[in-house]
Amino acid sequence: MLKLHGFSVSNYYNMVKLALLEKGLAFEEVSLFAGQTPEVLAVSPRGKVPVLETEHGFLSETSVILDYIEQTQGGKALLPADPFAQAKVRELLKEIELYIELPARTCYAEAFFGAAVEPLIKERARAELLAGFATLKRNGRFAPYVAGEQLTLADLKFCFSVDLACAVGKKVLNIDFLEDFPQARALLQLLGDNPHMARIVADKEAAMPAFLEKMRNR
Repeated sequence: MLKLHGFSVSNYYNMVKLALLEKGLAFEEVSLFAGQTPEVLAVSPRGKVPVLETEHGFLSETSVILDYIEQTQGGKALLPADPFAQAKVRELLKEIELYIELPARTCYAEAFFGAAVEPLIKERARAELLAGFATLKRNGRFAPYVAGEQLTLADLKFCFSVDLACAVGKKVLNIDFLEDFPQARALLQLLGDNPHMARIVADKEAAMPAFLEKMRNR
């Protein structure tokens, strides 16, 4: 059985978890916090989560894990069969990661943990996020999913990146990135209504106190 190592507060962990749930796969969750301890580095070379434990060994990096699951496991397809359509999904996934998730992450400390972020970092994040959302608006189809009519890997990245970026926008940058992007707002609502999201949200809320305590003690 596949084992998913990580913690339920991590948005990257939840991307993989939603993929496993959507595909109807049996898997076990194993609690593991990111870090540079021997325990973590034994399964994740960079000390990051999530980590997928397979019969052949451990895999890290979320995009690699998602591709592995799609290539080796049955259940609901999260990539189209056509090679060009597959490439478009991966293009959208990468754009969301590079131009939305990562710039927003530079302001997480202030948005979620009460620590101040330097003004220059915030201004850079604002500019990069505005460009990132403009890119998504141009390239996404939202019919109703990011890449078209079917839920794909791009939607997993969207679901657990755009919501946090919007929180950064409101809490730190005083901007609503979805103000003129109703298609994205509608997709967030659609994904939020996904039956599997209730489990993911409940698990996240249950894990949050231990996560915050760990962050305070770092």
